[in-house]
Amino acid sequence: MLLYNTQTRKKEKFIPITPGKVGIYACGPTVYNYFHIGNARAFIFFDVVRRYFEYQGYEVTYVQNITDIDDKIIAQANEENTSFHMVADKYTRAFLEDTAALGINKPTFQPKATEVMNDIIAFIAALEQKGFAYSVEGDVYFATEKLPSYGCLSGKKMEEQLAGARVVENPNKHHPADFTLWKKGKPGEPVWDSPWGKGRPGWHTECVVMSKKYLGDIFDIHCGGIDLIFPHHENELAQAMAFSDKPLSNYWMHNGFLNVDGEKMSKSLKNFFTARDILAHYNAEAIRFFFLSKHYRSPIDFSRELIEEAQRAVANLYSSLSEINYLDNVQNSPQTMCGTAVELQNLHKEYITAMDDDFNTAKAISILFELNRKVKNTSSAFADRLAAAQKLVELGSILGFFQNMEEQLSTFMPDLSKDLIELILSYRQESRRNKQWTVSDRIRDDLARLGIEIKDTPEGVKWNLKEKK
Repeated sequence: MLLYNTQTRKKEKFIPITPGKVGIYACGPTVYNYFHIGNARAFIFFDVVRRYFEYQGYEVTYVQNITDIDDKIIAQANEENTSFHMVADKYTRAFLEDTAALGINKPTFQPKATEVMNDIIAFIAALEQKGFAYSVEGDVYFATEKLPSYGCLSGKKMEEQLAGARVVENPNKHHPADFTLWKKGKPGEPVWDSPWGKGRPGWHTECVVMSKKYLGDIFDIHCGGIDLIFPHHENELAQAMAFSDKPLSNYWMHNGFLNVDGEKMSKSLKNFFTARDILAHYNAEAIRFFFLSKHYRSPIDFSRELIEEAQRAVANLYSSLSEINYLDNVQNSPQTMCGTAVELQNLHKEYITAMDDDFNTAKAISILFELNRKVKNTSSAFADRLAAAQKLVELGSILGFFQNMEEQLSTFMPDLSKDLIELILSYRQESRRNKQWTVSDRIRDDLARLGIEIKDTPEGVKWNLKEKK
């Protein structure tokens, strides 16, 4: 498996620290509002990363934090005239609801910053003892000049970093690039006791402490959106290197930007959409399809036309499964069919090759549609169509499709086909009432040749899709 490592700017062979196990840290939300669709791209993609490792037999420890104390949360609390706890709790619940609605699996661990406050304080104290942190009037800063490797993740020189961070001049800092580890408390703000006085932690420190607490001094993969490379991930890495002289993670993965109708998403342009907004109008798997249809490192442009196209594509997959009455036939014949074993094995290999090449989900989806064409091929034996459908569901599930299959199949049932069958059956019932047994039997036999089995029961006529004879 090859992964593109942001730090080295090249694809590298994935070698886990512990054979058979993978530790992943994915940056979670700052819970001051509903998360937007740009965040949704990261959450969905890294859910797929986890799913694929698990499919390949790895034991995955997946950690995603919740930042529940931050300047933005305090500002939102002031705006809503409530406490930071109320704001954090409200939007944490919303985050959990919306990620569940998107079909994203729960992390192995999902710590909140406020739950690890003692660990954060101890970590900052250790950095201070090692000479990488200094306090001024209740604030504690990281001394970037003390760390020669600072900037190795983003590749920016110090002067470029200052521009990227939009640093506000602060006479208390030894160097303009130094960042805050602990903030002195202000009147009306939430605070915790510390060796430097009452205050609260900086964002960069919260994340590095939570990742190390659950995954150790060094773990396999650290991931998030491309906008987090600098300063957030750069500053996480700097603290880790200063603390233990270890690089926090062996691989850094970042997904690309999302634009809306060709422009950067922003509230001022009135093109800002939350995941909750989109979920109100579109199927969750259509949203997933939209994001995964492009490579995760590529920028992607959101538009209603594209998401509607994705919705039609997903409906096409479910339509194929409904045409062969997938659930009933798999339940009745759970063993894997092998009528087209070689072809299916080759498509399976192509899929694995695509995913092993830095998670090329766009290629993987194209293979799903190769399988879908085999399912729809009415000239093929029914056993071959069902085998293709089983492989389609197996590989599609890795990408997070085909969740709640029974519900989705009822949603995506091809209504026209169903209505036509019901119409034909109504003619058969009429012929039976008129004792036109020859006509009735002919309709039954013709439908059977098309793979539609008819059963006359005390409750009425039942029909089912079966293998053609």
